Amino acid sequence: MKFGVVVFPGSNCDRDMQDALEQDLGQKVLMLWHKDKDLSMFSTDDCIVLPGGFSYGDYLRCGAIARFSPMMQSVIEFAQNGGKVLGICNGFQILCESGLLPGALLRNSHQQFACKNVFLKDARNEVYKIPVAHGEGRYFATEDILNGLEENHQILYLYCDESGHVTEAANPNGSMRNIAGICNTERNIYGLMPHPERACSSILGNVDGRKIMHQLFFAESLVS
Repeated sequence: MKFGVVVFPGSNCDRDMQDALEQDLGQKVLMLWHKDKDLSMFSTDDCIVLPGGFSYGDYLRCGAIARFSPMMQSVIEFAQNGGKVLGICNGFQILCESGLLPGALLRNSHQQFACKNVFLKDARNEVYKIPVAHGEGRYFATEDILNGLEENHQILYLYCDESGHVTEAANPNGSMRNIAGICNTERNIYGLMPHPERACSSILGNVDGRKIMHQLFFAESLVS
């Protein structure tokens, strides 16, 4: 598997992702500039990553301008043809703006930037400690969409406490139903607000991100 990491003006987690993939997971990474279009070096067995940051300064809305970049037009086509795409934080916002994932990311309910470690749990109830860093991370969708996500097992991660209990106090941004990450119905497009690439180094005292990235990229199924 090859990985392409898209770099927008304002991306600030692109090198974090590159280091996590290359140094911690031993994968081959190509950096992709937002003004380019060529994805011919990638097959549908590969993965394109949209990293965190503040693409185009978050003008209009987070991800609203990046969605129209030349590279994103190719990424949308790549995803529609079955290629795997992951968006983290700002990348998640871009995926929602592009219509590749349902819902939207709104300003945090407490109206403040959230930058701290939080706990997530997956569909198998395994708990991970992962950093968040966002001002617009509150996942919002209509009740019909939320019910569909639950019924189709598209919710990948929920905010929880250290013991795995899903509580309002464990939710860092007011996301509906404590949603931290979702996928599309075809399960080739993933979006999450927390930053697993920032929890991959033993020097930092936390490697829970490696487990999540292995799930996202290499697991046969992320949901039960």
